[in-house]
Amino acid sequence: MLAIIAVIASFFMGALGPAQDPCNCLPKNIKRTDVVSAEISRPGRTLAKRVTVEQKLKELKARCRKGKLVDPAGKQIYFYQMQGCWGNPPDDYQEILKRQASDLEKLKLRYRVIEMTCNPDGIQPS
Repeated sequence: MLAIIAVIASFFMGALGPAQDPCNCLPKNIKRTDVVSAEISRPGRTLAKRVTVEQKLKELKARCRKGKLVDPAGKQIYFYQMQGCWGNPPDDYQEILKRQASDLEKLKLRYRVIEMTCNPDGIQPS
């Protein structure tokens, strides 16, 4: 009898686990392995310390609520793909960066914004 209860309990615990995984509520264009930020661990090295979407969501203690990804305060999480990692910037780069700053300012009023790096390698363009 105890073995049956243990099997049933493990089934329900397993069934609840994936439902509580915040990565189950990710937008279709974002994967749990996508890089949120990357930086060189020590000057002169090419190895970068990378933070993935999954790691960032754990850090924020994010969860799914009604099919949406939210932070502990209930604010919806929004992923924003940053621009500006140009080796040779376009002529209108200042306008692009100004528009990006404006967009971020507006989004942060409504969402918890995760700024996705434009440089997942973490290596500065030459």
